[in-house]
Amino acid sequence: MSIRNGLSELKQLKWQNFIFLLITGCINAFGVTVFLAPVNLYDSGISGTSILLSQITPKYWTISIFLLILNIPLFLIGLRKQGINFTMYSIFTVTVYSLCAWLITDVLPIDVRFASPLAGEDLLLCALFGGIISGVGSGLTIRYGGAIDGVEVMAVIFAKKLNVTVGTFVMIYNVILYIVCGSILQSWILPLYSIVTYMAGLKTIDFVVEGIDRSKEVMIVTEKPDEITTVLMNAFECGTTKIPATGGFSNVDKTMIYFVVNRFQISRMKTIIKSIDPDAFVTISEVADVFKAND
Repeated sequence: MSIRNGLSELKQLKWQNFIFLLITGCINAFGVTVFLAPVNLYDSGISGTSILLSQITPKYWTISIFLLILNIPLFLIGLRKQGINFTMYSIFTVTVYSLCAWLITDVLPIDVRFASPLAGEDLLLCALFGGIISGVGSGLTIRYGGAIDGVEVMAVIFAKKLNVTVGTFVMIYNVILYIVCGSILQSWILPLYSIVTYMAGLKTIDFVVEGIDRSKEVMIVTEKPDEITTVLMNAFECGTTKIPATGGFSNVDKTMIYFVVNRFQISRMKTIIKSIDPDAFVTISEVADVFKAND
């Protein structure tokens, strides 16, 4: 990524997104620190890893610290793949998430040491509501251009290389996490309830962002196909298909570009298309599966 392109992307950051991401970070922190962490349940991804590490390390190594030191490097690793805007939005959200988690656990007059202030020691209630609330936070973060968990970024980068989907990559990580938790705790009750948390979060994200693991097919009708395809292929490191087309009303020769992206890339793709051809006509549809015929 060139410095010029990076500066150009930075100019496209929206202050409105930061306001919504501030709210989503607080939502996620509330779900994790009020419902999950007090009863030793585990969220998915880096959040769950942070909860586990905070339990097996000295008390001054809190969830908030692990959220920062584990997430931020992963977002920086994904900078080239995901773009500056995505990285900035994500780091901002994780920072808010970490700060709000610290306020709830260490500053505000809320006792979250031994039980949930709202659900007590009821593991099922804590698992369901913790998963739903953190799922709302994660889903809204995606909708406003970022991610709240570095594992999702790693999934986008490595899933294709490992010939698995983004959702499968995240699921494998979480299965390994819960197995490690059960082995360390010498008990499988909490990891099993944590799976309930994970599934509740998945369904909530599915509702919020309209498709947890489905690729999106994009049809772009434009008079600047070469410029758009060049930038898209460089930005996402994948191919496009150009189809000759004619405007039915204007009778002007145009080109239809067919392109497949995942849900994390839609925001950046829209920005790219708008910057090159504001008059382009774009449709986005869900794809049930993507594969090569010879695989």
